[in-house]
Amino acid sequence: MYVVTGATGNVGRALVQALVATGEEVTATSRGISEADVPQGVRHGTADLTEAESLRPLLDGADALFLQNGGATAHLMDPQQILGAAKAGGVRRVVLLSSQAVATRPESASHGRIGRAIEDAVRESGLEWTILRPGGFHSNAYAWAEAVRARRTVAAPFGDVGLPSIDPGDIAEVAAAALRQDGHAGRVYELTGPFLSTPRQRAEALGEALGEPVRFVELSRDEARAQLLAFMPEPVAETTLDILGTPTPAEQRVSPDAERVLGRAPRTFADWARRHVGAFR
Repeated sequence: MYVVTGATGNVGRALVQALVATGEEVTATSRGISEADVPQGVRHGTADLTEAESLRPLLDGADALFLQNGGATAHLMDPQQILGAAKAGGVRRVVLLSSQAVATRPESASHGRIGRAIEDAVRESGLEWTILRPGGFHSNAYAWAEAVRARRTVAAPFGDVGLPSIDPGDIAEVAAAALRQDGHAGRVYELTGPFLSTPRQRAEALGEALGEPVRFVELSRDEARAQLLAFMPEPVAETTLDILGTPTPAEQRVSPDAERVLGRAPRTFADWARRHVGAFR
């Protein structure tokens, strides 16, 4: 049995679907999960990664755990307690959804140091482990959905800075392989899309998916910062803007890891936009 944390997120939801499609028994969990969030018949339960004991009943009898890194609440997690509960429940394999920034921004408390501490706990857990370090997600474009629907406009900073964002569905497929198959233990996979794309190019791809132009409006760093501060702490916002505006060579590198695991090239932003165009109509 596979336990998937963060099961209502872009990666977790796709992972639950991928595992169920192969006939696996899955328990899906997140803070606010409901029956409507999972395929019919899939066991689900509410749990909070900042309260390790809430996971314990869901981990009983599990073989493997997909552990989301906690996102904005990562600093409140106790990964040792979570992994201890997993071992007590019978888990022998854990796949951690971490972040590329653990390696590329190690000095950042919000992205690097907290993420590294969680990774270290996984490495030292005594379980078989695999760590996934994706860069940006194609699905970050959902932040533009309201403006695209209302005004056919995308507003973003750093319009011509390219990053190799990845389809969260591809991350989920890599996670499914690492959970189900041997040969991934002790591996750290850096996950990116197949090439660099800029916010301006992604706006154009959304327009092509919609069949009508989408106008791109470039925000200043200060304007973008004000928007980010509405839903993330200041240190997280600042590091996010640094990655978007002045990425390191490592953050712009296209990694071969997703293709090696999947046996195919990772999907482009244009592919993602066509599949999810309904959110932008």
